[in-house]
Amino acid sequence: MNVAIVKYNAGNIYSVVNALKRLGIEPTLTDDAELLKKADKVLFPGQGHAGEAMDYLKARKLDLLIRDLKQPVFGICVGQQLLCKHSEEGDTECIGIFDAEVKRFQPHRHEEKVPCMGWNRLEVKGPQVNPILKDLGENPYVYFVHSYYVPVCAETIATADYILPYSASMHKDNFYTCQFHPEKSGKVGERILKNFLDL
Repeated sequence: MNVAIVKYNAGNIYSVVNALKRLGIEPTLTDDAELLKKADKVLFPGQGHAGEAMDYLKARKLDLLIRDLKQPVFGICVGQQLLCKHSEEGDTECIGIFDAEVKRFQPHRHEEKVPCMGWNRLEVKGPQVNPILKDLGENPYVYFVHSYYVPVCAETIATADYILPYSASMHKDNFYTCQFHPEKSGKVGERILKNFLDL
């Protein structure tokens, strides 16, 4: 299987590369439009600043390329946020797959720290479990690190709760996302990556 990872100026990409290698996949890390178009699956991970990430993508017209991809695409962490229409981080216009506004967490109590960092429970939504979230077991826990979140919306397929309920995973057409880090989420995260590869 030909799996590509979008290369841009975002951190944490190599942990995704290593997670895929553990599943027997040798991914291609690239910002080459032709290689991304030819891939069977595309992952769009990362940590970092939304504005700087979009500047890099726009300079190479990768924002338009990602929007037009027809194969399964998996946005992870900042990748989920950049697939929305706008982020409060740097007042950034994003790619616009999801008609959602990315917001900054507003703590109300001393113990509500930002960034949200650590393990949290995933609440899978809807009568039908989305294929990407199947076979996760009872009360799956996954690992989050983020200061911004996507509010719950029509495309939300799983939520987590920190200060308020928010979109932990989303799906629209060929685009799948998660706010958490599957590559750092043990067996549950490995299952999610495998589910994506099996789509």
